[in-house]
Amino acid sequence: MLRPVYELLARDLKAAGVDHAFGLMSDDTALFVTSLDACGVVFHAARHENLAIAMAEGYAAATGRTGVAVIGRGPAMANSLHGATYAWKTGSPVLLVYGATPMAVPATGFKAVDVKAFNSTGVLDAIGIPWLRCEDPQAARDTLQRALHQAINGCTVLLLPGDVQTASLDEDSSHHAVLLTPPARPAARQAAVTSAAKLLNVAKRPLFVVGQGAYQAGARKAIEDLADKTGAVIATSLKAKDMFRGHDFHVGILGSFSHSVGRRCFEHADVIVAFGASMNQRTTSYGTSLPTDVPLIHIDHQAAHIGRWYQADVSLVGDAHVVAEQLLQACADKTEADKPFRSAEVRDMVRNFQHTQDFQAVRTHRTMDPRELALLLNELLPSDRNAVYDAGNFYQIVPYIDVQSPGHLKNTADFASIGISIGAALGFAVGTPDRCTVLFVGDGGLLMTLGELETLAREGLPMVVVVMNDAAYGAELHYLQMRNMPVCQAVFADIDFAPIAEALGFEAFTVRNLDELRALAPILSVPTGPVLIDCKINASVMAPFLLESASHVQIKSATNRS
Repeated sequence: MLRPVYELLARDLKAAGVDHAFGLMSDDTALFVTSLDACGVVFHAARHENLAIAMAEGYAAATGRTGVAVIGRGPAMANSLHGATYAWKTGSPVLLVYGATPMAVPATGFKAVDVKAFNSTGVLDAIGIPWLRCEDPQAARDTLQRALHQAINGCTVLLLPGDVQTASLDEDSSHHAVLLTPPARPAARQAAVTSAAKLLNVAKRPLFVVGQGAYQAGARKAIEDLADKTGAVIATSLKAKDMFRGHDFHVGILGSFSHSVGRRCFEHADVIVAFGASMNQRTTSYGTSLPTDVPLIHIDHQAAHIGRWYQADVSLVGDAHVVAEQLLQACADKTEADKPFRSAEVRDMVRNFQHTQDFQAVRTHRTMDPRELALLLNELLPSDRNAVYDAGNFYQIVPYIDVQSPGHLKNTADFASIGISIGAALGFAVGTPDRCTVLFVGDGGLLMTLGELETLAREGLPMVVVVMNDAAYGAELHYLQMRNMPVCQAVFADIDFAPIAEALGFEAFTVRNLDELRALAPILSVPTGPVLIDCKINASVMAPFLLESASHVQIKSATNRS
C-alpha cells in the first residue's frame, strides 16, 4: 500500500522508541506533526521555536534518550537559531527536524517568490551543527535512521523538503535501519595508569574533581573506593553537584561556587585528579582555585577534552568508571598516617559546615537576600525534585539548593543565554513526570519568554516556577557598578508576575519576606499543578563569579596593553 513519506517517517520515529516530540507547527511540518500525533508520539507544542528546541534538549538531558524537535523552515528556522545553538553546545542527544525548500520545480514551470527563502545549510555550517537532507523520497527513511544514529553523539539536523514529505512510497519498501548501539567504554593505556598511580601513591593530600562525565559513566562507587584507598577528598564540578551527597569527605563544588571548608582543602592539595570534568573557568575560578605547583591527572573519554582549558600533566583517555577501577587496582594501600585529608578534624569540618557561615544576609523591607531565600526554599520544596536554572546574577543560589543527584539538576548556561530555561524545564518535567520540577528564572529571562507560561500551564505538570525578581538585569547592573558607570539602563520597574501567571492558569503568589514564603509551605511541599512564586530579591547581592569574571577581564586587558 502506498503511503506518504511524512506518515512513514512518523511511524519510523515511533518504532525507534520516540514517545515524545516537541515543536511549533508550520505549514511545511503540519502533516508530519499530525502523523506523529496519530501514531502515538505525544507532541508538545511550544509558543516559540527556541523554547521548543530547549524542551527537546531538556527531555534528552533528563532521560538520556534522543529529544526530537520539529520546526518549520525559513522564518521558523531563523527564530530557532538561539535554541539550536544552545542544544548543540550542551552535547545532548537531540534531533532537530526542520522543514526545507521543495527540491523540484513546480510542474507548471511558474516560479513564485519564495518569501521563506533562507540559507539553512549555510547557517548550520557556520554554527557547526551537522545536518542531513532528505533529497530523495526513496532514501528518506534511511536518511532519518542515519540522523537518529548521528544524534546520539550530539545535536543533529534533518532537513525535510515539502515535496519529499508528500511523495508516496510502498509502506513495505525496504530501508536499511541503522542499529543504534551504545558507545564503547574504553580503558586507559596501562602506562598512563601506572604513571598516575605513582603520583597518587606518594601524595598526602589528593583532591578528586568529579564532573558530569563521571556521573554519566556511573563512576560514583569506583571513585569513592579509590578516594578511600588513596586518602582523597572529593569535590565536584557544578554540573556534577550532589553526586557524593552525604559522603563524609565531599567538600562541595570546586571553583566559583565553592564554600569556605572546600577552599581550605583545595589550597592544601598536593595532587589533583579530574574525572570527566572539563576544568573550565567556572570549575577553576579562572585558574585561581587550585595550587599551581601540583600535578594534575586528567581523565576523559575524549582526548580533545583533556587539557583543553587547564594544563594536564598526566592524561588518561578512557571511560571514567573503567579508569577509576584501573587506578583502584594499581594504587597501593596507605596507612592512616599517610592520609591526613581523612582525619577526624577534616571530617568534622565537612559535617558541621553550614552555608550561613559564609555570608551575612542583606535584606530590605521589601526584598529578600537571594541566598537566605534559597536556603528556605531548599527546606520547603519537595526533597525529590528537579532543579532547573536560567542564567543571571541570581545563579549564585545553586549551592544552596540540594538535589538527589546530578541527574536531577539542569543548568542552561551552556550558551550564556537567559530565558532558554523555561523550555528546558518543561522537557525535563515531561521526561521525569513522577518528580516535581522547580524552575529558577530571573525577571529578565521570564519577560523574554513570557508566552511559554501558557505552555507550562497547558501541560498541567506539577511544576514550581520561582521568579528571582530583582527588577533589573542583575549581571549587567553589577558589571556597570564595578566600572563606576550609570546603571539606569539595567534597572526596571518592579513587575508583579503573579496576576499574569494566574490569568494563564497558574496558582501564583508574590513574596517579599521569608515569613510570607513560609506560609506557602503546604503548597510548595506537594504541588499538584503549575505554581509560580514571584520572589522579590535584593539586587545589591552580587554573585561571586561576576567578580571573578571582571578580575579576569581586567588582568587580560592589562596584559594586552603591556
